[in-house]
Amino acid sequence: MVNILKAIETLADNTVLEVGDFYLGRNRINNIGDGLQEYIKDLFANSINYENENRSAKISSIFSYAGSNNNPPDLMLRGGDAIEIKKIETKGSELALNSSYPKAKLYANSPMITTACRNCENWQEKDMWYIIGVVDKANILKALYFFYGMDYAASSEIYERIKKSIKDGVLSISNIEFSETNELGRVNKVDPLGITYLRIRGMWGIQNPLRAFHEVYTPKRAKFNFMAIMNEEKYISMGGLSNDKLYIKDVNIKNPDNPAQLRKAKLITFDIGGES
Repeated sequence: MVNILKAIETLADNTVLEVGDFYLGRNRINNIGDGLQEYIKDLFANSINYENENRSAKISSIFSYAGSNNNPPDLMLRGGDAIEIKKIETKGSELALNSSYPKAKLYANSPMITTACRNCENWQEKDMWYIIGVVDKANILKALYFFYGMDYAASSEIYERIKKSIKDGVLSISNIEFSETNELGRVNKVDPLGITYLRIRGMWGIQNPLRAFHEVYTPKRAKFNFMAIMNEEKYISMGGLSNDKLYIKDVNIKNPDNPAQLRKAKLITFDIGGES
C-alpha cells in the first residue's frame, strides 16, 4: 500500500522545483497554480515520468478521491490517509482553512465533505495529512512541509464546542428569523421587503508549522527545504525510511489536546543547497 513515507522517498529522488512550468510543459494543467497539487499526486503515485494516459490510470489506482476546492480533503489514498494541500507564498505565512477547522482525523459523517467523497470507498474515518507547499510568485517551489493532523490539530470536539457556542449565541438573539445551515447561521428577512438574508460563516486559520514546531525544526538557508513530522507510532507502522538523502531525527512534540504531554516523533528533513 502506498503511504506517506514512500511519497517522501519519491520526493527526495525526484525533486521538481519549477512545478508550474514542469506541468504546463507536459500539458497536465490549464492553470499554472495547479502544479503543486499535480506534483503531490505524482509523489504518491510515483508517476512523475509517466505519459498522460498511463499516469491517469496510475493515479486512479492510488487515489479514491480527488476533491473540490471548497470541501476537504483534496485527496484520499485508496484504503489509506486523507490529504489536504495548502499553498502559501512565503515560508512564514499563516494557513487559511476557510470554513473548515483543522482536523486530526477525517470522518465520513462530517457535514463538510461531499457525497462523492463519502461514497468513493467504504470508510468511516481516515488519518489526515497536511501538506504545505511554499510556492513563490515565479511558481518556484521553495519548501514542502508534511505533518499529520493528529500531531498538529486538537480533537474535533474542541473546535465543535467553540462552533456550537457561537452558533447558539447567534440563535439566542430575539426577533430575528433564522434557518438551519451547516454554517454558523443564516438570518432571513433582514430588510422590510423580506428579500435579504445574512450568512454567518466561520473563517478558520492555523499557525504556520514553522512556528508550531519551532522547538524541533528550524529551516536552513537553502534553495529548497523539506520537513516532515510524524509521531513515532505511525512512522513504525509504515516501515520506516532508508534513503541516504533524508535526515531522520528523534524528537518530542506536544500533544495538541494536552501540551503538558510529549509524544515521541520523527523529524524527517532534506535540503537542496544554495541561498533562498
